[in-house]
Amino acid sequence: MSSKRTITVDAEPYVYEFEPDHCALLIIDMQRDFLEPGGFGEMLGNDVSQLRRTIEPNRQLLGAWRAAGFKVIHTREGHRSDMTDLPPAKKIRGRSKTTIGDPGPMGRILIRGEAGHDIIPELYPLPAEPVIDKPGKGAFFATDLHAILQNLGIQKLIVSGVTTEVCVNTTVREANDRGYDCLVPADCVGSYFPEFQEMGLKMIKAQGGIFGWVSDSARILAAMG
Repeated sequence: MSSKRTITVDAEPYVYEFEPDHCALLIIDMQRDFLEPGGFGEMLGNDVSQLRRTIEPNRQLLGAWRAAGFKVIHTREGHRSDMTDLPPAKKIRGRSKTTIGDPGPMGRILIRGEAGHDIIPELYPLPAEPVIDKPGKGAFFATDLHAILQNLGIQKLIVSGVTTEVCVNTTVREANDRGYDCLVPADCVGSYFPEFQEMGLKMIKAQGGIFGWVSDSARILAAMG
């Protein structure tokens, strides 16, 4: 479906406008090891309910986006099975007894192809939706995301997923430097730490939208009609 109309979303610091043909929904790292009880995130002592509250808003937004025929892209953070793309500094950081590549609750931790690395069933990609496997926090680093967006004529991004202060914030900043306008729906992004959730969103919309816009799924769905 092609649409030349402009959709206007009530947002902060001011309204966000996009043409559906030039906007994509970019869902960041909604992976089993991060969100599911018993996964790596919970194993580290995190409260996964802080992330799981984002599932239903994302599911509703994704459903409406798909029904309208708009473009969807997913990302997953993880590494090659031989870990040749894993910097030694990232492997040892945190000084945890269990690190990337080690056996975890759902297979080797943050390794592509393992069960825990995959996206949760509630938001599972359709065959026609690109999945970006990224080795870093930002979705543009060492990936073909920029080329895909350019080939699709995308200029604006609705960015959802986890976590707000890490992979979402990094991706929005990378996108901003590449000329993309990003809108972040607050209820569709989450952090294990409520204070980081709040500050991560404030950083994006500060100073007249230095990195982007903030709204919520209800206002996006209302604008879509």
